[in-house]
Amino acid sequence: MQNRLTINDIARLSGVGKSTVSRVLNNEGNVSPQTRERVLQVIEQEHFSPSKSARAMRGFSDKIVAIIVSRLDSPSENQAVRAMLPLFYQQGYDPIVLESQFSAERVKEHLQVLRQRNIDGVVLFGFTGLSPQILMPWKDKLVMLAREMPGLSSVCYDDAGAVQLLMQKLLAQNIRSIGFIGVSPHDTTTGQKRSQAYQAFCEENGLTPHLVLGELTYQSGFDLLPQLLESRIEAVICASDTIAIGAQKYLQQQQITGVQVCGIGNNPLLHFLFPESCSVELGYGAGGEAAATQLLAQLDGSATLKQLIVPGKLAV
Repeated sequence: MQNRLTINDIARLSGVGKSTVSRVLNNEGNVSPQTRERVLQVIEQEHFSPSKSARAMRGFSDKIVAIIVSRLDSPSENQAVRAMLPLFYQQGYDPIVLESQFSAERVKEHLQVLRQRNIDGVVLFGFTGLSPQILMPWKDKLVMLAREMPGLSSVCYDDAGAVQLLMQKLLAQNIRSIGFIGVSPHDTTTGQKRSQAYQAFCEENGLTPHLVLGELTYQSGFDLLPQLLESRIEAVICASDTIAIGAQKYLQQQQITGVQVCGIGNNPLLHFLFPESCSVELGYGAGGEAAATQLLAQLDGSATLKQLIVPGKLAV
């Protein structure tokens, strides 16, 4: 059973002093690599982790949650994290932030370490390729954001609804020749769901689909738009604002007018560079609040597992 051993026990088994073990646990200096390795080996063999009371005595909160983001430089994920933090602080939790870089193996490693350290709960920014096997042991203490997975709580953005909002807006302007620049369907949300929503809307409303797929980059929007222009489109919906910026850059460079560009994400850079563009606000902040609220409710036992969808809205 965890925590049967004390720091004194680890020191005795390692042949070092208690202060040395403490420095290793807190990742402090003044410990030789050989000594650090010896202490860490004993810690791993004995499955030792400091108790919450020990953390509190060292000046840390007794309640800790982890937020595993996909990329630390993601503007959308940063919006969600900023919305979560005040809610965690209000309930006495100290959040720590980790990065997955879209690696399922790295998520697995993070979760193993978090379990060893008795972390209370996790908000995980999901992505394609995550395995239920590594997540289900955290079922009651985890909320996945931006992806859904059976058996887990999740908070998702309304990808299909975002495309429908833009298509309805264009139809209201009597624009019927509408192209779409998407990404690989291997990406469940930005790729598959948004492209499928575009194709379904075209079929339901008697529109001819003009669909091209590329990457989630400025360059992809720039390179793929000419293919759609050959079909004499009047507007193009891009699966993200990043792609929309590239499409707008092509129109600007070629001095082409009369083509409405739409994106998804409400990226301030799109509106700053090309204020004539339109976009959908997916609700990243609202998603972060919902994920934090759901996790806190699960941790205090007041909520069961839920799958929530945050509605989007046209950006003003």
